[in-house]
Amino acid sequence: MNQHTRLDTTPIPFIDVAAQRRRLGSAIDDAVARVLNHCQFLMGPEVLDFEAGLAASCGAKYALSCASGTDALVLALMAREIGPGDAVFCPSFTFCATAEAAALFGATPVFVDVRAESFNIDAESLKKAIGTAKKQGLRPKAVIPVDLFGLAADHDAVAAVAKDENLFVLDDAAQGFGASYKGRKLGTFGHATATSFFPAKPLGCYGDGGAVLTDDAELLDRLKSLRVHGQGKDKYDNIHIGMTARLDTIQAAVLIEKLKIFPEEIVARERIAQRYNAALADVAIIPEVTPGCTSVWAQYTIRLAPGKRGPLADALKAQGIPTAIYYPIPLHRQVAYKAYPAAEGGLPVTDRLCDEVISLPMHAYLDEKTQERIVAAVREALGR
Repeated sequence: MNQHTRLDTTPIPFIDVAAQRRRLGSAIDDAVARVLNHCQFLMGPEVLDFEAGLAASCGAKYALSCASGTDALVLALMAREIGPGDAVFCPSFTFCATAEAAALFGATPVFVDVRAESFNIDAESLKKAIGTAKKQGLRPKAVIPVDLFGLAADHDAVAAVAKDENLFVLDDAAQGFGASYKGRKLGTFGHATATSFFPAKPLGCYGDGGAVLTDDAELLDRLKSLRVHGQGKDKYDNIHIGMTARLDTIQAAVLIEKLKIFPEEIVARERIAQRYNAALADVAIIPEVTPGCTSVWAQYTIRLAPGKRGPLADALKAQGIPTAIYYPIPLHRQVAYKAYPAAEGGLPVTDRLCDEVISLPMHAYLDEKTQERIVAAVREALGR
């Protein structure tokens, strides 16, 4: 009688937050218990401790925590009084929060193409987008490069264009915090950096959270005020129109513990990404890391020829292996944003990438045996 090997279809997590929780164990329990005991649930001592540790981890002078990565973007643009008539340049190949932060204040997001090899903003397309904005009577005011999938944008190229146009540079490092660009950690580029601590991020909390990093003391003072309703010397002396965007003390306590192991997790992510690269380079277009840079591998994203992505996702799903598509529809084609301008000549690379990309499970606790199962399934589905 023929013997058949049973296919393992045990579900694999796309991002295994539970594995990290098991590693941290009682450290998290004790950190949360300390907050529950002192009952300073807003702006407790852990918030200031975390902000100091976060700034030190990347070399920024200051870090201001807030309630989400979106709030981080919003606070930074609000602090610079970005508003109607102002053009804010951002890639279309990103999550909507990047453009949303500008549109909320009546500013005009102007969409920029990306480079295929990095998925990040193309400085030449940025120049074209600035020309588009000027033709439409808009004031070029800010640019938001995004460090997509964990890899730093080309910050030198963006900075050169921004300097010529006197643009405020707000780095969106929601996916890239922990990575480096030419020997410097993200968090130190541009005038300010926004990041997110959404649970699925490389450095994530147990709810929502974010931060703004900057070396500008004057900007920091304004951010502190805006974070708490625009308060002045106290909460009944409001000197700005602000918002409520504080990071909960419990989340700060959790992040203090996670920050301690973050460097080790980055090393693990790099090791896992290199295993993927070695195993998949002959069946897919694998992600590239710019020379002199490092990635924190928020996502491991490959590219496939049109028509192959759907069958691959279906085949992996049947074996308990999840995939994700970041992003199936670019911002410039989404209902809420399609009326906003884009760089002259269109965004051909962005349009193409949205039909090609698919992301595989990636986290610091992806063991070699499980990864081999993923790789084997991918190769089989692609006929290799």
